[in-house]
Amino acid sequence: MFQKPKGTLDILPEEIVLWQNMEEIIRKSAACAGFSEIRIPTFELSGVYKRGVGATTDIVKKEMFTLFDKGDNVEMCLRPEGTAGVVRSVVENGLFNEALPLKLYYIGPFFRYEKPQAGRSREFYQFGTELFGAHSPSADASVIALASDVLSKIGIDSELNINSIGCKECRPNYRKALCDYFESRKDELCDSCRERLKTNPLRILDCKSKICKSIAENAPKTIDFLCEDCKTHFEELKKNLELMNIKYTVNPKIVRGLDYYVRTVFEFVSDDIGAQSTVCGGGRYDGLVSELGGPDLCGIGFGMGLTRLILVLKAKESKGLITLPKAKSPVLYIASMGKKAEEFALKTTEELRRRGIFAECDLCERSLKAQMKYADKIGAKYVLVLGDNELDAGVAELKNMADKEDRREIKLEETADIIERI
Repeated sequence: MFQKPKGTLDILPEEIVLWQNMEEIIRKSAACAGFSEIRIPTFELSGVYKRGVGATTDIVKKEMFTLFDKGDNVEMCLRPEGTAGVVRSVVENGLFNEALPLKLYYIGPFFRYEKPQAGRSREFYQFGTELFGAHSPSADASVIALASDVLSKIGIDSELNINSIGCKECRPNYRKALCDYFESRKDELCDSCRERLKTNPLRILDCKSKICKSIAENAPKTIDFLCEDCKTHFEELKKNLELMNIKYTVNPKIVRGLDYYVRTVFEFVSDDIGAQSTVCGGGRYDGLVSELGGPDLCGIGFGMGLTRLILVLKAKESKGLITLPKAKSPVLYIASMGKKAEEFALKTTEELRRRGIFAECDLCERSLKAQMKYADKIGAKYVLVLGDNELDAGVAELKNMADKEDRREIKLEETADIIERI
């Protein structure tokens, strides 16, 4: 028997309702904030991510699924994140010529080769936003506010952590201090972090190793090395968040794992699935558009892992904290006996569906008793039983499945109109 590939997902009908409900909340919130949806290819030239995300990042070195175009013999990759792909599209299609700020969002699957575990799979779904052309701290606050709004409306309890990692002016001083600190304890670091010390020491702060985490506890903090412009930007961001009544914690340990981030970085964390887990992360990336061949256009955005949010919601339901949406049930099930009754049921069911009403009838040639059991199993609100007698008389009994006392006789020719008014 075939099985799905390791680390991929089957999203079954009983769960898809939850996904659809979450996506509806996302789309409404994004639209209210002025964001338009963009859809980019599932795979890109690998160079988009090597150049955009950073050739030394774990995503590029360890996690990308790569493939080769048989015709052009070029290396492709399944998209591991959204920002670089969206920036490529903005540059290629000249979207930077539109009115600024340009606000875009996306929902879709992404792929990373890593060990599958709770809340982390090789195929995962993400909601992300990208805002281009606004330097101000209010743009940062606006993007963070959208993430906060979506998480709140979905039903996720989360905490916002923010930090500033500086810019190209102040980063070198911090990098030197960080290198000096970790160099003194180089032999204690994991193999990956010893390599990071040569390429990007900032990423050591994000290492999951317990030993490296312990060493990083006393490492120099980014906010102690900010230039005046970065300090002002960060202070204004905090003020804007307070004006918007968004609670936050300044967490100097947040650096994010991608090379393109500058200044503002942030994460929303939740402990609803046990150990505290990041459910949304993002930041500012002012040099990425030009790095991928476009103009000098600043940007800020976030990525929100929907697969992980689903786990959080299920965990909350299991604790009795929330009730998740369920699949809709038919308003009417028409149970039929005989050929003429089957034809009437099929015709009336289709008429109701064209009016936007969920209706069902028998398609499996079941007995009347089996049809009634099926109607009960799928949660039909009303049942109409038809046979030769009902067809000859032109009337039938409409039964309320939740209230056995609620029975009414209706004219068959008025069935669709009556159900539509219920």
